Amino acid sequence: MLYRSMPRTGDKISILGFGCMRLPLDGEGKIDEARASAMIRSAIDRGVNYIDTAYTYHGGESESFVGKALQDGYREKVFLATKLPSWMVETPPDMDRFLDEQLSRLRTDVIDYYLLHSLTAERWEIMKRNGFAEFLDRALADGRIRRAGFSFHAPLPLFKEITDAYPWHFCQIQYNYLDTHYQAGTEGLRYAAGRNMGVIIMEPLRGGNLARNVPDPIKKIWAGSPRPISPAGWALRWIWDHPEVSVVLSGMTVEQDLEDNLSTAEDGEAGSLTAAEQEMIGRAREEYRTRMKVLCTNCQYCMPCPAGVNIPECFNRYNMAFMFDNLEQARQTYSVFLKPGARAAACVKCGACEEKCPQNLKIRDLLEDVTRLLDVSE
Repeated sequence: MLYRSMPRTGDKISILGFGCMRLPLDGEGKIDEARASAMIRSAIDRGVNYIDTAYTYHGGESESFVGKALQDGYREKVFLATKLPSWMVETPPDMDRFLDEQLSRLRTDVIDYYLLHSLTAERWEIMKRNGFAEFLDRALADGRIRRAGFSFHAPLPLFKEITDAYPWHFCQIQYNYLDTHYQAGTEGLRYAAGRNMGVIIMEPLRGGNLARNVPDPIKKIWAGSPRPISPAGWALRWIWDHPEVSVVLSGMTVEQDLEDNLSTAEDGEAGSLTAAEQEMIGRAREEYRTRMKVLCTNCQYCMPCPAGVNIPECFNRYNMAFMFDNLEQARQTYSVFLKPGARAAACVKCGACEEKCPQNLKIRDLLEDVTRLLDVSE
């Protein structure tokens, strides 16, 4: 296993982290604890030392499971990360209450890496209103947490604002070879690294889409490599090639996921991709992008929408249905990530967005297409 040092703290962390959001399930949809525990312990035995969970993962069961899985001496071998459910905080004492409950669930006296979970503009306001800085200062001082960070799901300007608002040890962003300009993106990655923050990467496979149901044209591109690396492997290596990246999280559901990721991590040195390999990954990126139905660049010029529609995210979920040949998943994520008032059906056809769009997209017509395809309530 290869390790990288966290810039501000010097912590030596494995380049592969085990994400506990997509653990194997039993026949009743619950965590298959025997199987999941064996996978986590196998990963630790082979060098993985960063375990990531959250208060809400697996219907609130992930933290308790992880606490059990890390018994018998495994807790001492890892950096343990979990997250404050930012959207559930109503008053300042709630933050201490959640943290204390998480310590109990995880059967530990300290959480090594603690994050404000999934910050958006709305959730950032909640955190500021409830005194997040004082809470984090207090938790660091009394030893309940060792490192403070945040995970992020919003446009780049807010990422920079949050990054500059507190002396964070690290952040967690979505990043992969398709999402170079989505949310924080490459610019956000470099911005955080320039401020001496560690950067944890989530969604390296875009929810598994870069590894499963790979379209035939993409398969042909990977088949042209003299090295037998899986589609997931190429996606991970592209991220590890960036020296600004500290850890890549992978949500491993089956044993083969773990084996594939561990094998790929052996070659995860920064700057190790050849020019030919970079070109090959670039061709895969462009092939995926040619499958996009809406040529939205997520520039955000159309925002804010007067009616509250999240126009770029509507188009992102719409494109996913075609890029990955997975309409069912696109519909599911559309309903999960977009509240009713932010969905395409809320468009009032005022046309303000079209006046601002540098791509000259017929946004009103396209939003109707999104509604017809993805909004099953219509």
